[in-house]
This record gives sequence, C-alpha cells and structure tokens, in this order.
Amino acid sequence: MAEYLGDLAAFVSVARAGGFREAGRSGGVSASSLSEAVRRLEARLGVRLLHRTTRSVAPTEAGARLLERVGPALGEVDAALDVVNGFRDRPAGTLRLNVPASAARLVLPAIVPAFLAAYPDIRLDVVVEEGFVDILAEGCDAGIRYGERLEMDMIAIPIGPRWQRFATAASPTYLAARGRPEHPRDLMQHACLRGRFASGAMPDWEFERDGEIASVDVHGPLVVRVSAGVDLAVDAALAGCGIIYLFEGWLQPHLDSGALVPVLEEWAMPFPGPFLYYSGRRHLPAPLRAFVDFVKERGAQPGA
Repeated sequence: MAEYLGDLAAFVSVARAGGFREAGRSGGVSASSLSEAVRRLEARLGVRLLHRTTRSVAPTEAGARLLERVGPALGEVDAALDVVNGFRDRPAGTLRLNVPASAARLVLPAIVPAFLAAYPDIRLDVVVEEGFVDILAEGCDAGIRYGERLEMDMIAIPIGPRWQRFATAASPTYLAARGRPEHPRDLMQHACLRGRFASGAMPDWEFERDGEIASVDVHGPLVVRVSAGVDLAVDAALAGCGIIYLFEGWLQPHLDSGALVPVLEEWAMPFPGPFLYYSGRRHLPAPLRAFVDFVKERGAQPGA
C-alpha cells in the first residue's frame, strides 16, 4: 500500500489540474516526475488512467472512477497527518483558495501580505476563476464567493467589504462625443463594454433608484471573458471605446484620477460583500484554521 500512495497522489494532482505541467507548478515538483509516477501506477494496475494529448490530459473512465474514490480518501490522509500540525509552534503547509477575480483584486490584497507575515510557514495557492465550484472536488481548502454563488452545506464567514456596488463609467472623450445617459434605458443607445461568464451567460446591467429597478440588456463593440478579460475592458473604456459597468473598487483609481467619469451614480445598487466558505464536515487543516481565525480577527477590529 505504501508504495502506491505517492503515485496515487501524483495521479490525483494531474487529473485535477488537467495537465502535468499545471500540476507540477501547483505542487512544486517536475512534470517529468509526475508523468513517471502516473506511468508506474498504470503499469501496476494494468489499465490506462489518463488520456494524453499534446494539449490536454483527461481521466479515462477507469481514471475518473479511481479519482472519485481515491481523491476524498487522500484528503482524509492529509487531514490525519495535519493533526500533527497542532503540536507545532506555528502552523505549516499549503492553503489552496478558489476565488473570483474581484476577490483577487479587491479583497485579498488587504489580507494576504499580513497573513503571510504572521504565518511564514504557510504557502498560499490561489486559483482565480468564476462560477460555481465544488472546492473539495477541485482540491481546494476554501473559496470566496458571493451569497448567491455559495455551495450548499458550507460554513461561510464575511470577508472583505460588507457592502459593494457596481460603478458605470466612461472616459471624458467618449462622453463628449456621445453624451451622458440620464436613465439606464438610455444605455441602449450607447456603446457598452460587456462581460461573459465561462458558461456563456452575459448578465444584464442592473440599477435601482427610489424603488424603481431597471435591468438592461446592453450592447456594444466589445465582450470579454469575466475574470481574464476584465483589464482589457477597462483599457478600452479608458481609450474611449464605450461605457463600462464594473466593481466600483476596481475602477476607483481611474475615477479618482478623472480618466473615467461616473454616470448614473444615483442608480448604483449596493449588494452584500463576499464570504469565505469551507466545508464543516471535515477536520480543518491547520493552514485553513489559521486563515479563518485571521479573517475573523480582522473582521472584529474597528474599521476592518
């Protein structure tokens, strides 16, 4: 059994990462050593576990069944070994977080430097992606999402600003040429820079004023993938290509400098801030427990 554990762990990391290089970067090992471990495991079992192409790696049917059973089991082994962490002076290990781009840009920068300084033996591995994610199946310890995107049966604690809102803005050049929208429906006559989720969904722009709610299916010259393409949309707005609708905190430096001008400010709709969430059905690894306590402590401080 012992000789299988390392190879099984290598297989799980490659299958979850979708490639040998990706798994190697995440785990701090070489892709070649992972490849050799998987080949060794396949030879022992007498069955192919991974489909390999020049562009991707995916589990075979047998590999998917093995991953389904052995992934949680290896997680329990890690949890059992992590109990020893409780006897250390300082917690150590890797903490893997799954977060949206907005949290990576607007929430974590105020937390991560102080956390890493307080816990120098913890390695933080941040995966940035949008949408619904099974954090345990993805090999993550915890995630950050907004209330409507939290997984069921999870413990959730507030993290970051408790209220946020979207800002609608454009460059002075654009507004001089096209005029200012006075009502959300006026956006239908403007060039708007939109975002699309990985699922293909393009959410409407939502506004509220004095009890009146407006949801607008805008159009424009540019659509970007939410997360990876947001900075391109911001650059396009700065260049005068159209109106952007994005987290106010993301746009704040450009609003402060005057490079972007807010529009429809009185229609901005506040919404609750994000949550750190994690499973309450298993032992908390020491790095996650340290992070949870750190976040809770910051939240209890005045002005946090």
